Amino acid sequence: MITFYDFASTVPGKTFNPNTWKTRYSLNYKQLPYKTEWVEFSEEIEKVCKKMGIPPTSKRPDGSGAYTLPAIYDDSTKTGVADSLLIAAYLDKTYPDTPKLLPAGTEALQTAFVDAFMSKFGSSWQLSIPLLLKLLLPSNVDFYVRTRSAALGKPLLDILPVGEEREAQWKSLKAGLSVVDAWYQKNGGGPFIMGNTPSFADFVVGGFFSFVKAGVQNVPEPEWKEVLEGDNGRWKKLGEALEKYEVMV
Repeated sequence: MITFYDFASTVPGKTFNPNTWKTRYSLNYKQLPYKTEWVEFSEEIEKVCKKMGIPPTSKRPDGSGAYTLPAIYDDSTKTGVADSLLIAAYLDKTYPDTPKLLPAGTEALQTAFVDAFMSKFGSSWQLSIPLLLKLLLPSNVDFYVRTRSAALGKPLLDILPVGEEREAQWKSLKAGLSVVDAWYQKNGGGPFIMGNTPSFADFVVGGFFSFVKAGVQNVPEPEWKEVLEGDNGRWKKLGEALEKYEVMV
């Protein structure tokens, strides 16, 4: 049995984080048996990962390990893995008879796709902060704000865009997603980047939009609705195609 560690939220039993969505989609697509353990966005992440032997995903400025979710622990191999792309590669290698997340010959291209997709956000990621703060457990908000402020070297809430800067970031975000839509238009038809076959790249994009859908229920900003309905319904169609892989266990 695989244990999947996901962030606890204000909606019990519901994934909201765009990164953990990538792994939930992956597990469901491969139809692997797993259970979810909900972890608070706090020091609990590091404690759980260390306990299970799950390695850190990066290093802090002081050289200590930084632990993040998503993470899994596979009882069958006694292996812990963190980072959604590394988890996808592990699942493909360990369970070769299940549908491929990174089909042979596409590993490098999908890795590049992830970087390219993330590059389209630029500073517009700041627009998502109000969504995230509403989805985090109230007891976890202070931890998030404190740690992110320390990393930024300034109060997190001071970077929230206003006025013309906010308008510019919305324009930039929508323009970036339209570029991604143009990539999808070259797929020969179908809702996925490879046409009718889903892959990890679609779970990266779908994770972002699933996060937005969860957030707009609490922060009804009209701009986010425009994002969900934008690009001639591209993202709505993708979301509908991914619904079968959104099972919560």
